[in-house]
Amino acid sequence: MATSAEPFETRLDDDLALLTETLEEVLASSGDPADEKYIELKKKAESTLNEVKDRISNASDTYYVRAKQAVYRADDYVHEKPWHGIGVGATVGLVLGLLLSRR
Repeated sequence: MATSAEPFETRLDDDLALLTETLEEVLASSGDPADEKYIELKKKAESTLNEVKDRISNASDTYYVRAKQAVYRADDYVHEKPWHGIGVGATVGLVLGLLLSRR
């Protein structure tokens, strides 16, 4: 599952780098509202920001759907094999109890 998340992380990193570069250009410009280059860079920054927001929103929706599917699969597994679920729960509880008792 980790390999399927890598493209999203890579695109997100690229999007954030692009956004940073664009906003740095805007900040480095003269800042004069009458300046043509300033107006052009401001529009570019707004456009880039909107694109990145859309991509992040889509990525979070994808993660939500995938997490929901994993929960449903786990629920189905526990309903099909309840003793396995009890064993896993008991093991996790035992390990957590041992780790917490060492403090």
